[in-house]
Amino acid sequence: MTAEGGTVARVTTDLVVHGMTCAACVNRVEKRLSRIDGVTASVNLATGRARVHHPVDVTAEELLAAVEKAGYETELVPPPVPRAAPRATTDPDAPVDPDAPVAPAGPTREEARKDRERLLITALLCIPVLVLSMAPALQFRHWQWLCLVLAAPVVVWSAWPFHLRAARGLRHSTATMDTLVSLGVIASFAWSLYALFLGGAGDPGMRMPFSLLPSAGTEVAHVYLEAAVAVPLFVLTGRHLEARARRGTGAALRSLAGLAAKDVTVREDGRERLLPIEELVPGQGFVVRPGERVATDGVVVSGSSALDLSLITGESDPVEVGPGRAVVGGAVNMGGLLLVQATAVGADTRLARITHLVTEAQAGKARAQRLADKVAGVFVPAVLSLAVTVLGFWLGAGADPQAAVTAAVAILVVACPCALGLATPTALMAATGRGARLGILVKGPQSLEALRHVDVIVLDKTGTLTTGHMSVVRVTETAGGIGRDAAVRLAGAVEQGSEHPLGRAVASYAQRAAAQGPLPGVAGFLAVPGSGVTGIVEGRRVEVRTPGEGLPASLAQALAEAEAAALTPVLVRVDGFDEALIALGDVLRPGSYRAVDRLRRLGVEPVLATGDREATARAVARELGLTEVHAHCSPEGKAALVRELRGGGRRVAVIGDGVNDAAALAEADLGIAMGSGTDVAIGAADVTLVRGDIEAVADAVRLARRTLATIRLNLVWAFGYNAVTVPLAAVGLLGPMLAAAAMSASSVLVVANSLRLRTWQPTPRRPGSPVGKASR
Repeated sequence: MTAEGGTVARVTTDLVVHGMTCAACVNRVEKRLSRIDGVTASVNLATGRARVHHPVDVTAEELLAAVEKAGYETELVPPPVPRAAPRATTDPDAPVDPDAPVAPAGPTREEARKDRERLLITALLCIPVLVLSMAPALQFRHWQWLCLVLAAPVVVWSAWPFHLRAARGLRHSTATMDTLVSLGVIASFAWSLYALFLGGAGDPGMRMPFSLLPSAGTEVAHVYLEAAVAVPLFVLTGRHLEARARRGTGAALRSLAGLAAKDVTVREDGRERLLPIEELVPGQGFVVRPGERVATDGVVVSGSSALDLSLITGESDPVEVGPGRAVVGGAVNMGGLLLVQATAVGADTRLARITHLVTEAQAGKARAQRLADKVAGVFVPAVLSLAVTVLGFWLGAGADPQAAVTAAVAILVVACPCALGLATPTALMAATGRGARLGILVKGPQSLEALRHVDVIVLDKTGTLTTGHMSVVRVTETAGGIGRDAAVRLAGAVEQGSEHPLGRAVASYAQRAAAQGPLPGVAGFLAVPGSGVTGIVEGRRVEVRTPGEGLPASLAQALAEAEAAALTPVLVRVDGFDEALIALGDVLRPGSYRAVDRLRRLGVEPVLATGDREATARAVARELGLTEVHAHCSPEGKAALVRELRGGGRRVAVIGDGVNDAAALAEADLGIAMGSGTDVAIGAADVTLVRGDIEAVADAVRLARRTLATIRLNLVWAFGYNAVTVPLAAVGLLGPMLAAAAMSASSVLVVANSLRLRTWQPTPRRPGSPVGKASR
């Protein structure tokens, strides 16, 4: 259980519900739980989970009892252990821990094995019955009695799960998909017994012609043993294929599970020992050898290497790390030996938080699915009533009893609320899993729906469109001076003692550019606040300070260009002579230009809102082609801008990465946080871009649109299937056997359509496309 805020203390409890087979089951469980005062529940058919929000005075035992009264077995999902790291699992059928990266809830390995055995034995018994019934030339004397012997175990044993769940539902005054299947099988078999023993079909020489459409009016009653066995066979086959496909939609969570380490090699007092990951605590040092995964989040103490983060952030390029650099648990060490100090373990790690977001996203429901669940709540009783009505109508109209029974059985078998229940959760599971692989985390279907309809997006500058830290943009040297490289080297050397962001940027740039090894040392270092720094480097007096008047012509021109571009200039003086002007700024992220361009192509208007000065904001806007700019925006000002846009009827999304963006993120229709940003911003956002790539925004919009289009197609098929097949069965144009095949195929098709989202690809980057003018 987890506590939630509010005037009334509420908690959230997760349950695993066993035995749900269709949307009617989902509706039944939700209704039963909602009868408890103050309780709201959301049940997911694809994962087999119920997420229950309830007052603290409602106990878990009351919730379990309510689900059991609805006719289903249930158990509590254990709460996360704060310091326990997520365990890896390779079992696709393993039960679910809510904060661990494992597959969705489903049958255990033993249950799955029994289901496969049941399906195999059923197929071996059914095939002779189907062949003899459908091929009159093969019908020998007494063939129908052999079919009866083979069909009886199928009707009793193979269909036993359907009969059991139907009886359980009857005890609780409810009807589900299993009720329809059970009644269809029993009715087909009962009619066949009547035909064999009382209707003349038991004669030794009886031959039964085969037709795809039901026939009536013959002197001898037809035997429907092929329908009695085909219904369990097709339904079991369909559910087997459906279960395999549904496990496929949870592949992303199983991939995340594979990233979690079980053991870690810790180093203490110069000695190494292997520990279970659960025993690792923050502050301990651990070793990561080449080819191993980083056990948990930490900071590199010694060593350097390249890390593969593709399965965590979606970024394909390796990331170089060295002493002082942060590393993420689950990354693969591609190079040297690393000694890492743990900074977070268990549920506090980035991998655990990503997994939690994906799991949370798969627990929600889209608006369309909520409508489908309401329909499913009355669907099965309506089908039962229709079957009885059709049977009475045909008998009252003087039709042959065989035709009347056939129509009624076909209606029972063909009606399928399974597809309604699977339409949204399977698509959502596949989409959120695919998004996680691409570095896009969506909190739930409501976020997807909001993302689909966004028409204006408010962009922060620092850390979102730009890198968020100062960098050297250009260096201009004095003609006839010591030269560019020497000036940069000396400036970097004196700035090694500075703590100012500009000084650190100059020192870092000089170190990277140095071709002669480490930068020289500095003596007599002095920092003058608001002016600059001075020091003695290799016997020369070096100053790095704010430029003044009387600069050489080349440097004066460079100064004017830097100010026009909203860059920060610093002057390098060596032994009293002006040698170079270094222009620094917070440069655009690679891909910012492409991201803005792609958003426009998607019909989303980008708006820049930043707390920076007007000149800086205008310079960034010019480089990206933005027309609407809001500078000097305080956190309250950004939130007010969002309210103003929403008041004008716009659907607004906000992208940010800092604490100052949290209010605007919460105020917007949709908040999008950069994964490299603060926990406050990520917590307030509906979508998180894990890899910190602004281009992923357009990918997120396209993925949302594709997902909701898939859900709509699934629901159209689920409703349309029943709208077409039920009337055909009612008028006698659809036999029970074909009805069973069609019913099973409907669920499989819905899941297969959702699985297409697993292979969805973002728009490939065009070779040579611009990355933004500031990316020099």
